[in-house]
Amino acid sequence: MRFRLLVSEAWRSLSANMSTTFAATMTVLVGMFLLGLFIALGTWTLSWSDHVKRQLMVKVYFESDATRAQETAVARFLQSHPKVKDFNFVTKTEALERMKRRYPELVRNLTSNPFPDSFEVLPTRGEDVEAVYTSLATPKPAGVFKVNDGKRISKRILQVAHVIEAVFTVATLVLLVAATLLIANTIRLSIFSRRREIEVMKLVGATNWFVRGPFMVEGLFCGVAGSLLAVAFLLIGKEIALPSILRGSLAGEADVQALAFPLTALILVGFGLLLGAVGSALTMRRFLRV
Repeated sequence: MRFRLLVSEAWRSLSANMSTTFAATMTVLVGMFLLGLFIALGTWTLSWSDHVKRQLMVKVYFESDATRAQETAVARFLQSHPKVKDFNFVTKTEALERMKRRYPELVRNLTSNPFPDSFEVLPTRGEDVEAVYTSLATPKPAGVFKVNDGKRISKRILQVAHVIEAVFTVATLVLLVAATLLIANTIRLSIFSRRREIEVMKLVGATNWFVRGPFMVEGLFCGVAGSLLAVAFLLIGKEIALPSILRGSLAGEADVQALAFPLTALILVGFGLLLGAVGSALTMRRFLRV
């Protein structure tokens, strides 16, 4: 009965103050829409950075006269290495065939095979490239001509990936704080517009929670409404705009994906509820003296 009364009071207040209700709902809508875009873009970018880091590898090239025993010794070393996830042996014949497929004009006039046998070594993590490289290059095992880790490329990729992760985290926190403060300010305007009504309620004996309750429910209503509208707009964008954006080279690899949309929608609705409740609570604690 008390909850029904709180809901009816909140609904009456929302209906009587359409301008502030609209402002609060639009505030949550904009905040949740931006957060949804950020989640989609941020998780896709993080997935892409993980995909790229998984492609980083160390290549071990053998001397042209390296023996099978020397190659086997390197394979055993890689097999026991704690930071090596996988490795692949590439024969000189296979290396030549790869070059023919990729750059046929470069190998068209070759009279012999200049490529050595090699190992392609995949570290457990992208950050382990340097450790694996160091263990193979200092000193080099017998029969090994060169160890290449693509140091400049791997370092640049890892730097970009770490920057992306940091920017995504900081920007998400800033966006949540900004949305909370915006809805708190909107609820404060609603309280100020009804301060006479609150004074009368207190004079006739209304408790603090009876006064606060409708404002809390108002914040929850605005939070849910704004977040549901944001989910609707994001769904429209996902179905209409996203296919054309991802058409072609941006489609990416199969393992590069953003967070699933249903989970994103649940996160947005949850944050909408949280923003409404927290915004109302902060406002009443600072501005509602009851």
